[in-house]
Amino acid sequence: MTSDGLFELDDPAPEPSARAGSPTAPLAVRMRPRTLDEVVGQAHLLKPGAPLRRLVEGGAPASVLLYGPPGTGKTTLARLIAGTGRRFVALSALSAGVKELRAVIEDARRRLDRLGEPTVLFIDEVHRFSKTQQDALLGAVEDRVVLLVAATTENPSFSVVAPLLSRSLVLRLEPLDNDEVRTLLRRAVGEPHGLDGAVEIAPDAEDALVRLSGGDARRALTALEAAADGVLAQDGRTVDVAAVERAVTEATVRYDRAGDQHYDVISAFIKSIRGSDPDAALHYLARMIVAGEDPRFIARRLVVHASEDVGLADPAALPVAVAAAQTVQLIGMPEARLALAQATLHLATAPKSNAVIAGIDAAMADVRAGATGTVPPHLRDGHYAGAARLGSAVGYRYPHDDPDGVLAQQYPPDELVGRDYYHPTTHGAERALAERVPRLRRAVRGG
Repeated sequence: MTSDGLFELDDPAPEPSARAGSPTAPLAVRMRPRTLDEVVGQAHLLKPGAPLRRLVEGGAPASVLLYGPPGTGKTTLARLIAGTGRRFVALSALSAGVKELRAVIEDARRRLDRLGEPTVLFIDEVHRFSKTQQDALLGAVEDRVVLLVAATTENPSFSVVAPLLSRSLVLRLEPLDNDEVRTLLRRAVGEPHGLDGAVEIAPDAEDALVRLSGGDARRALTALEAAADGVLAQDGRTVDVAAVERAVTEATVRYDRAGDQHYDVISAFIKSIRGSDPDAALHYLARMIVAGEDPRFIARRLVVHASEDVGLADPAALPVAVAAAQTVQLIGMPEARLALAQATLHLATAPKSNAVIAGIDAAMADVRAGATGTVPPHLRDGHYAGAARLGSAVGYRYPHDDPDGVLAQQYPPDELVGRDYYHPTTHGAERALAERVPRLRRAVRGG
């Protein structure tokens, strides 16, 4: 540890490695990959010729912003970059200020000038740095005094200043998929620097650990270690579901993302919202979140439901659902659970109407049945030479020329004149439309 409280690669703290002779280190630390070949996941960033692989293998230096959810390998990749003959210094945005930053940069400058030794500066949670702190990095990054590797769980486009963003490669890390988490768990059980075969995992317990991980390698390994410790303390050998449940603070949810429970729970979730039961809706939302369901899937269902079951009875429903989906994309879990819960409660407590889906489905049914007809001549495009000779746009009446903004004019094809598709309910904001739409039809149709 340096005098500034920073940690270099060869320091035994803050994360002692069992591979360096510290058997008490957490399993997630002991299983940290030492080479690119040991990295699980992020294949899109590590394929031959990819910028990150070239950087780790000692290619041309470039500062990097690693953006992704927790437990996807950001710290591991930073350490692998430093392992190519570079000094590694880690700094947390939670505790460091401009003074600490400048001290690191000055020390890096001296080492580069005197020893020719480059420094990799790893900054975790860089989105928590203020603009002033981020600006303090610019000169050192641009002059390559330090090779910056910054990690963030938030979209850097919204949390990192533009000058720093433009000087860095932005690489997005994805959550590990189920097979990748399984690979890590099995490797941790069998390898000497892991559990060294001291326990075995029952298939359903492995499934539970995969679900609970939510694509987070650190979470999966931490839960495995806790469950294994509990089993070994009782002179057992098999980690089963009960051991996993005892080891984690949240009971394992019986929920198969590829099976019946996946469809049953999402069905119950939507039906609870449709039935205006906010408490039941929150229960099913919680089950999906705890089980590790993809939050983007939940968000998509909320967006669909906003139009399908609320519609114009509450015109704010769709924007709220869309905002929740955007929050999932911009922030990720676990914070995005709040936006999902807010959207769920909004939709569950909103007045309901299925007039939107009923209307579009009825219109599409007519189209599929062949009830199309030709576009009335006065509605056709008239913005080309010769259009008037063909009768296109001739006789079109501009509604804004009427004091009421509505005038009599045929809009549908002849075959569909008088066909009503939209039938507003009297629920919520649609009550006003239930009164307005018949008046509009009479005015437009000249009735």
